[in-house]
Amino acid sequence: MVPVSTEAPAGEALAGSPALRLILASASPRRRELIARLGLTPDAIQAADIDETPAPREEPRAYARRMAREKALAVPSADAFVLAGDTVVACGRRILPKAEDEATARACLALLSGRRHRVLSAIALRAPDGSLRERLSETVVRFKPLSREEIDTYIAGGEWDGKAGGYAIQGSAEGLIAWISGSHSGVVGLPLFETRALLKSAGFAIG
Repeated sequence: MVPVSTEAPAGEALAGSPALRLILASASPRRRELIARLGLTPDAIQAADIDETPAPREEPRAYARRMAREKALAVPSADAFVLAGDTVVACGRRILPKAEDEATARACLALLSGRRHRVLSAIALRAPDGSLRERLSETVVRFKPLSREEIDTYIAGGEWDGKAGGYAIQGSAEGLIAWISGSHSGVVGLPLFETRALLKSAGFAIG
């Protein structure tokens, strides 16, 4: 467990009760930046170590939800809320991989060029009593038709590295996106409307 802040707890204390702690089950700096926009600093960061291989014929929505649940359950804690998320880029029923090399990123961008795709961002929250809540954000994104030169330029910038679908909307790829319907923060990695609603529904104090 890597402490993030010891100055102020993420959740306000209830009358006569200790402050509620929040663990973010992700090492993603993007998710840390996003949750800060809700005025929250997790008490700890602990990435979940799980097998992220899709099951045979598993559909993108089901896969995103399962990954978020498994991450929330994988982090041990008896006295804190555990928030986990997973973001999936899907083209039809196809789950696009996280780009770990240029060839994969290039193939993803070529596939997405000029067409719509979905970004499914699932979140799961495990409460101290073991109960589990979850939400799913679905956003539709369309890239402009991409030229070979545009793909080459984007690949050279390196923003694709480790990103689902081979791109990061918070970077220069945003200049190549013609249309988006849904949650911008969900495409980045943590849908803030759904996250806030999930925390409030679980009784976690948030403004």
